[in-house]
Amino acid sequence: MDTAKTYLITGASGFIGYYVSRKLLEQGCRVIGIDNINDYYDVNLKYARLEQLKHSEQFVFIKSDISDKEELLRIFNTYRPNIVVNLAAQAGVRHSIENPDVYIQSNILGFFNILEACRHYPVDHLVYASSSSIYGSNEKVPFEESDVVDHPESLYAATKKSNELMAYTYSHLYQIPTTGLRFFTVYGPMGRPDMAYFGFTQKYFAGEPIKIFNNGDFSKDLYRDFTYIDDIVEGIVRVLGKASMEKIPHSIYNIGNNRPEKLMVFIETLEKCLSKSTGREVVFNKVFEPIKPGDVPATYASTDLLEKAVGFKPKTSIEEGLQQFTDWYVSYYNLK
Repeated sequence: MDTAKTYLITGASGFIGYYVSRKLLEQGCRVIGIDNINDYYDVNLKYARLEQLKHSEQFVFIKSDISDKEELLRIFNTYRPNIVVNLAAQAGVRHSIENPDVYIQSNILGFFNILEACRHYPVDHLVYASSSSIYGSNEKVPFEESDVVDHPESLYAATKKSNELMAYTYSHLYQIPTTGLRFFTVYGPMGRPDMAYFGFTQKYFAGEPIKIFNNGDFSKDLYRDFTYIDDIVEGIVRVLGKASMEKIPHSIYNIGNNRPEKLMVFIETLEKCLSKSTGREVVFNKVFEPIKPGDVPATYASTDLLEKAVGFKPKTSIEEGLQQFTDWYVSYYNLK
């Protein structure tokens, strides 16, 4: 990484934002972190991530919302970032069905403000979070970046598709090098409590059953391309340097494990990892329910483009990744 550059990370107290910030700080970079620290999930986890980042003198944190355009422009004017990584967004497919307004506010208006800031205060490279959810119910697998993605299954997915279109337009009009990264089900220590693996673990320790939305029909089980956080971060960091050097106007890459797993296999692996972490046999109490609106049957990433561009392919197995998560969870929540 170019340690002479200033990196602005939005969503810095979020799961991916925290790890990207930490990686850049470890490499000696200056990082400006922005986050509104909303209460979509436990804010204590967000503050715990921030506490670790604040140990570095190279880290500046600003509590702010990217939907506040005037404040965002002031931040850009003050710190003049060279590289921007936009990871601030309202996440969650199901939540977007119940609370659509916040998705428009953060994912559409907020992203528009980021693009405007990069136009008025030119940057070397804008990298932004997209999502595997934009592939909708595409039946051709693995999903490739060239696939038609005009049928999103949720508002969340629609906002991410909109981000890609907006980024392309601003890149074309104002020569802003932009790269969108389609993340595939990211998991790991200090992750998001709204994600299934985290929620299942919480339910187990609370003595509650877990809900599995596959109708109990294992022949039609959901498949997910689970991607460990370290692989996501490695991919992002490589893209930061590669695309900015080559001045690519607009690119999109999948970042996924390229090895989709059946949901039930993932759950069984989580049980085994929790058993190792706790020293006792863990078996979830399972309740099967119909598939939720907005859920898609499978996610499966082709990572050929990413590998060709930056020489990297995610490689962490779910056994290795989930063991890292359960070891952290048991330690963090004092459950041994």
